[in-house]
Amino acid sequence: MLEAVLYPFLAGLAIPLGGLIARFERIGPAWLESEFRHGVIAFGAGALLSAVALVLVPEGMKHLSAFPLAACFLLGGISFFALDLFLAARSGQFGQLLAMLSDFIPEALALGATFTNSPETGVLLAGIIALQNCPEGFNSYRELLDSGKRSPKVILGLFIAMAFLGPAAGSLGYLYLSTHPAIIAGIMAFSAGGILYIIFQDLAPQIRLENSWIPPLGAILGFMIGLIGKSLTG
Repeated sequence: MLEAVLYPFLAGLAIPLGGLIARFERIGPAWLESEFRHGVIAFGAGALLSAVALVLVPEGMKHLSAFPLAACFLLGGISFFALDLFLAARSGQFGQLLAMLSDFIPEALALGATFTNSPETGVLLAGIIALQNCPEGFNSYRELLDSGKRSPKVILGLFIAMAFLGPAAGSLGYLYLSTHPAIIAGIMAFSAGGILYIIFQDLAPQIRLENSWIPPLGAILGFMIGLIGKSLTG
């Protein structure tokens, strides 16, 4: 139970950590800062892709047959597409926060339940969630700050509050979903579909930088870290 609460919280703390890095990070000259920011986006995309390929889909396949698995996966992608349309239509100032919550909460639920029967997978999943939350926090902080609607302190305060949703969701997953592996598998497949939508709709288009070929290497690094973690946990 302690692990099911602690690890989602630590993964959630990566969100304000990313915001802090974005607040104090200033690299000169300007071209180097641009390379760094695009590299961070690519790193987050690589980490997300490793979560889909190495954890979420394989774990979902263990407890769901082909058609329920595909249905949950497709539902996740469609749901994130609908959320994207909703946020775009309103241009809401909390759009980035809602986008982060939409994948962090389902993952934290699955993470809490995972610790009941596979602590090694739980630790790996927590690490991958943290890897994706940090660059998401970085990029979301920059976008929210650029909008001019919230001060840096308010943005970081919101990010810290989001971190506490991790242990809440993790404990719910541990207490109520641990005996329902099919539901957990469905949540993981749902998250995988949503994450894949985010990668190709939001992250991948931002990675490319004119006259630069370095930022995409961040995606290789992000996926490589997930690959190493998966290998170490068997």
